[in-house]
Amino acid sequence: MTAPNRFVVRPLPPTVLAAVRRGGRDSAGRPVEAVVAEGDEPLRCCLRDARAGEELLLFGYAPPVAAGPYREVGPVFAHADACAGPGPGGGYPQAWRGRPQVLRAYDRRGRICGGRRHDGTDPETVIAELFADPAVHQLHSRNVVYGCFMFTVDRAGE
Repeated sequence: MTAPNRFVVRPLPPTVLAAVRRGGRDSAGRPVEAVVAEGDEPLRCCLRDARAGEELLLFGYAPPVAAGPYREVGPVFAHADACAGPGPGGGYPQAWRGRPQVLRAYDRRGRICGGRRHDGTDPETVIAELFADPAVHQLHSRNVVYGCFMFTVDRAGE
């Protein structure tokens, strides 16, 4: 398994979350939807699943890649109010271990340059294998069923 300090998992940026909460609009200018969690909605603010009854926001988010044909907007859930986030460390979210995901690789221009599906049991190995390619600048974790953006993975120190 790769040492935890070789990469950093990042939730949605706090500045993006603050702007969505304050302005009520998503990255495409559409209104944000307030919802009450049914339970198990993946929260991109703290990288865990929601518990039934939690107040959430559902909105469109454009992950951090270069503008152009690979930029896309997709639905994400976050707490309606600021939360503590995923905690220190920047490692793979414990709550999502064992969950199949797709890791999509992007180069510095924001173009897709590879990727892999993994079953969630040893994501660190898959991340290390993708980052072994020097062309890979950033990884995006995606939900297998819905294709939604989950989080970014950066090389440590970037």
